[in-house]
Amino acid sequence: MKYKDYHGTIENLINVKLDEIEEQENVKILHAVESGSRAWGFASPDSDYDVRFIYIRPMEYYLGLQKKKDFIDWELNEILDINGWDVSKALQHFHKSNATLFEWSNSPIVYRTTDEWERVKRTASEYFCCKSAMYHYYGTANKNYYEFLLEGRVKYKKYFYVLRPILACKWIEKRQCPPPVLFDRLVQEMLEEDMRPVVEGLLQQKTKMIEAEKGPRIDELNAYIQENLTAIKMKTEAMEDDGKRDWEEINRLFIEILHK
Repeated sequence: MKYKDYHGTIENLINVKLDEIEEQENVKILHAVESGSRAWGFASPDSDYDVRFIYIRPMEYYLGLQKKKDFIDWELNEILDINGWDVSKALQHFHKSNATLFEWSNSPIVYRTTDEWERVKRTASEYFCCKSAMYHYYGTANKNYYEFLLEGRVKYKKYFYVLRPILACKWIEKRQCPPPVLFDRLVQEMLEEDMRPVVEGLLQQKTKMIEAEKGPRIDELNAYIQENLTAIKMKTEAMEDDGKRDWEEINRLFIEILHK
């Protein structure tokens, strides 16, 4: 299908693509969501759609001895970025408390879901590790800050790629659970009052700018970021490891889903 020949909404197009995946790959999609800036609530006018899905294959596929492919890369162009993980891979990464996977699980933009996924989500929640998630978000914020926000003119979208994980760390430290996906909720509950006008003004500018557009570095924001990066690193290093190690519940769930 050519995009110029498609006259429905982008959401309908995404669901058409998901149907194509199920038919051509012989899989069942358990959960499909939007990830990235659209799910976070600060997309640019030219942002693409980052669609992520979890799927399951017929039981016989998992019984063969050969090495199994556990992902599907379906589409990548200026409009759509669609790829997914096999449920076996997803469960393995939930066991590791993969923070990105918890974000997919909690995305506010859901294209389709199933009862099986609700069971996965309930079981996976017991494997969330605060220390592991703090390291993930600290690493994301630290990398983006030092790579993109030190020049005189910077891409404003990169501020949100730093601020959001910083606020996510604050959430985890305070609430001991996965942070919300929406940036606005993190701002409302975790950002200090004196910084809100700065961030809200930046957000208004960012949503009007194309992805590559730059503006003057905001020194007040840089100082806030540096202070918090230092504090988060120290707090994370001092945390006890709270990861859950056993595989029993996840293995049992995998077998039960395969037999449905």
